Amino acid sequence: MADFHQSGSIATLHNLRSASTEAMTNELSTFGMNRKINLILPSLFSELEGEALPAIIDELNKVPYLNKIVIGLDRATEAEYRYARQFFSRLKVNHDILWNDGPRLQAIDERLKKLALSPNEPGKGRNVWFCIGYTLAQAEAAVVAVHDCDVVTYSADMLARLVYPVANPAFPYQMSKGFYPRVADRKLNGRVSRLLVTPLLQALKKVLGQRDYLDFLSSFRYPLAGEFAMRTAILPDMRIPSDWGLEIGLLSEAWRNLSPQAVCQVEISDRYDHKHQDLSLDDANKGLSRMSVDICKALYRKLAADGTVLSEEVFRSIKATYYRMALDLIDTYYNDARMNGLDLDRHAEETAVELFAANIMQAGSVFLDNPMETPFIPNWSRVNAADPAILTDMLKAVADDNAEFG
Repeated sequence: MADFHQSGSIATLHNLRSASTEAMTNELSTFGMNRKINLILPSLFSELEGEALPAIIDELNKVPYLNKIVIGLDRATEAEYRYARQFFSRLKVNHDILWNDGPRLQAIDERLKKLALSPNEPGKGRNVWFCIGYTLAQAEAAVVAVHDCDVVTYSADMLARLVYPVANPAFPYQMSKGFYPRVADRKLNGRVSRLLVTPLLQALKKVLGQRDYLDFLSSFRYPLAGEFAMRTAILPDMRIPSDWGLEIGLLSEAWRNLSPQAVCQVEISDRYDHKHQDLSLDDANKGLSRMSVDICKALYRKLAADGTVLSEEVFRSIKATYYRMALDLIDTYYNDARMNGLDLDRHAEETAVELFAANIMQAGSVFLDNPMETPFIPNWSRVNAADPAILTDMLKAVADDNAEFG
């Protein structure tokens, strides 16, 4: 049962599990008549062969209020793109597929590269960014939601709860962020949020002092959730990272561009599980190791942009403070797990903390060694100013792919 507890600088909207979402869905259908609602699905081709995405499609076919689904397809050959078209044809909702590796969208990317406006590296952030540009080019939707394609416990209710706060015109929210407990198979999951982000934010506050930005991030119960929804009006000015710092980067932009009263977090599920990344102890360019470095870099960049002076000595203090706080939290997580009949491997938890502590320093070194690195993909307002035809040409590229392979 939701406790309706409020803390921090943003509103927390709870999931009263005894209540039906039927009324909410009906309201969303009414809102959608005047305020069209789109969904972005950033997908790797490999996810088409997983267990989660087919079930997600079945659930989305139950949703009556969506205007369109925009699917960003990464790492797909021509044959795989053809297969993806057939795979997604079971969707009853109107949908478009962006073949990001196809020659037409690659030509769009080459134009952006010549203007020094292309995302620096492949990844979810780049995929979402192109889908946002395509959505803006269509100029139809008033609300856009994004969620991952690997949620094995997905239900249509999750989307309804995520979208409702920004789709309801009587609510003040411009952005909603999903949260949920990360528990599955008798295990406490969500290691990067629990063991990196939470104690790192605490350590940053202790070392650097009070910061409104850090307080804002600390208000989110699950800041790394891949589920969020926004009113389209704020999208042209949003700058996001192309790497695995996407979620922290989006929250940073929300803090910069919006008042706390315009942002909320909403409990979208009491049962959530998705594909788990390996810790990747031996390769810093993969798995949770790379994710932790990207998240730390995103935090450091934002703090520096707000005038915080960071040095190697500061990073050493942050690492030491983080390490002690993270170890203390493991005790709390262990006790909480025991209280709820869950398993928690202390050795695995401390191994993760040791890796994250090392990566806090590594991210600091990367930050200090690359002071001129551009941290975010340019926003679409700048892209449109540099090449006013590019959004129209993106629409044509996707339409031509559809005509050739349809």
